[in-house]
Amino acid sequence: MKQRSSIIGSVEALPHRVASHLSREIEGGDIIPGARLPTESQLADKFGVSRNVVREAIAQLRADGMIEARQGVGAFVMAPEQRTAIRIDREALKDQRNMEQLFELRSILETESATLAAARCASDDLAAIKAALDRMGGEERWEDGSIEADLLFHRAIARATGNSYIYTFISFVCEQIRQSIHYARLTNPLHDLVEVNVAEHVRIYDALAAHDPQAAGEAMRRHIDGAASRVGVELTAINRGK
Repeated sequence: MKQRSSIIGSVEALPHRVASHLSREIEGGDIIPGARLPTESQLADKFGVSRNVVREAIAQLRADGMIEARQGVGAFVMAPEQRTAIRIDREALKDQRNMEQLFELRSILETESATLAAARCASDDLAAIKAALDRMGGEERWEDGSIEADLLFHRAIARATGNSYIYTFISFVCEQIRQSIHYARLTNPLHDLVEVNVAEHVRIYDALAAHDPQAAGEAMRRHIDGAASRVGVELTAINRGK
């Protein structure tokens, strides 16, 4: 069995450790703006971890605005002046109240995103959303690739609004909720989780395909409520101010 590199230490929070090490290399100038990061395989070998760990670390750097992922090309380091100023402390999300607030933000943004997308989406937008949905199905596929497809589904809806600011904010929030998806997988029966989650996304897609803004917004709201409840957050209580 491959020995993990001493670069990252213990197995606890490996993605965070890898992300922190890469962040230091970027901030220190070892990896310059505009440079492409090594491949997942190369980084996995460098740090002595799995590619899944590397993938999560890259997602963290992307959420922090330090890198930009270009589909089919790779991940590139952003110049400091191009980086987003938004930050959410992932350690803070271990606190239940902070997680509640993140889901509340998500509900506000994504419900309106789905409403707008239903009114504005073109055939190529629907094709992208459906392609992501098709990648989510099947218990045997509920691994990191399926989680990525889940997040891609939400980003594709945001893109279909035609509003680049909505897309930017929802893309950012999507990266923050990865850990909540992982937590849901650990705390819910896998078969039930997959069945319910996919059904919720199908209802959203059907409303979008019907160009029904009200139904799309309601389907998204119900999905966010369900996603929150699967990690112990009750948005209804929040909305009532309790």
